[in-house]
Amino acid sequence: MTVSEALKTRKSARAFLPKEVSPTLIQAILNDAKQAPSGVNMQPWHVCVVTGEKKCTLETKVIEAFEQGFKEVMDYAYYPSTWEEPYKSRRKETGLLMYSTLGIAKEDKPRQIEQWKLNYRAFDAPVVLYFFIDANLEKGSYLDYGMFLQSVMLSATEKGLATCPQAALAEFPSIVKDELGTPENMLLLCGMALGYEDKEALINSYRTPRISLDAFVTFHR
Repeated sequence: MTVSEALKTRKSARAFLPKEVSPTLIQAILNDAKQAPSGVNMQPWHVCVVTGEKKCTLETKVIEAFEQGFKEVMDYAYYPSTWEEPYKSRRKETGLLMYSTLGIAKEDKPRQIEQWKLNYRAFDAPVVLYFFIDANLEKGSYLDYGMFLQSVMLSATEKGLATCPQAALAEFPSIVKDELGTPENMLLLCGMALGYEDKEALINSYRTPRISLDAFVTFHR
């Protein structure tokens, strides 16, 4: 598989097979991803690989908190406080596409909530990766981290695995850090579901569109 093929093949999978991913394969993916560049070679990534009983315990605690209406402030602002165009329309289109794929009506709030709760189970993927960064680091390291995350996903794609990067898995940082024993000086950036895609699942037929080059590229001579 070429890099171009991996880029075009990669997608956010939201249904996985109940098939174990070997620790050796997970290590191979992370060994590939650690080649990502970073300013002055800071390598700001810290990853917790969560599987099995620990995964079940953690997701149960998070779902219970969600159902009880407990809200936490994320360790950093992932989304803007005010949605403006064109991002507001893209966000809306993405949600409508997913719910229409699943046949969930806009008025069907209970089904929407149940679908959302699947985020906290990492869509039943056998592996969840939690990504942390030192709180003292600045925006440049967040750029570096993005390249590392993409490298994880591309390596997984090459190896026949599927992923779903998830900001939702960072919505309850204190619960995650307490369960994983993560130092308080580490910020929880996001999580990522990792496993073998259930290609028969309807939700995995859902794909988000991409804007054309002329919408975001300007050539200067």
